[in-house]
Amino acid sequence: MVAPCERPSAAREVRRVKPLPKTVAPLPDELLSGWLSRLAVANYCDDAELMTHIEIDTAYGTALDFSIDAAAAEKIASAARVAPDVVRSLTFPAMTPREASLTAQMPFQHCLQCSQEGLSLRHWRRAWAFDCQVCGTRLVQTLGKTGGEQISDKLIYRARRGAGVLECAARSRSPKQLRRARRAVTFAMSLKGCHGEPLFALQSHRPEVRLFCLAAIDAAQSRPLIKAAISSSGIDDYAKVALLRTFEKEPRLLSAVDHIAQRRASSKGPMTAESRN
Repeated sequence: MVAPCERPSAAREVRRVKPLPKTVAPLPDELLSGWLSRLAVANYCDDAELMTHIEIDTAYGTALDFSIDAAAAEKIASAARVAPDVVRSLTFPAMTPREASLTAQMPFQHCLQCSQEGLSLRHWRRAWAFDCQVCGTRLVQTLGKTGGEQISDKLIYRARRGAGVLECAARSRSPKQLRRARRAVTFAMSLKGCHGEPLFALQSHRPEVRLFCLAAIDAAQSRPLIKAAISSSGIDDYAKVALLRTFEKEPRLLSAVDHIAQRRASSKGPMTAESRN
């Protein structure tokens, strides 16, 4: 009897994709989805047509930036004439839960200058990213206004400082810094009338919300209780509830904020709150 043919392994079953006429070299910090878009442009097709040629479901989209299996990496590598390791290097590396929570699943900001060249960079997805690391231009929200809004230089300066603090908190092994940042963002959200998860507010498409939250992180680094007390004077009921939620596990802090606010109100008189309105 003739022995049955041995079934090929899974690795051998991956059909090699026909190489594309043109390829492009990946750039430092570039995301896989952005590189694939540049590859599509170089070959005079759109992203969907490129994915169809590579035989990868177009529904994956930016999800490929976070996880790609060996078969998909092999197909892309074959089409683009690069090594599979190069393809995998364009995805996000393993992250701590803290870093992951501060990394946007979808693009929420970009660099106007570098985007015109078709770039989509990894650091743009970080909640703490503020300036483009390639050209130094301030990043702008993807779906937000790109001009016309009046944003003070002082707010931008403080927001940039807050972004630096947030990055240190994200990369630190101590959760204390991130807790302080979350408290500051929660309180800033209450003043802006925003609902939801604080970490998502840092990825907001509304420039005024994101900048205000980052600036609040910077403000919280210096005399945070006094700053909270000053801000809490004359706020609405929703803001007061947000403040209670922020400090719900730290009643002594909340008591201290309340005490400072009352002392300031009594020393400045009843007209102080009205003058702010």
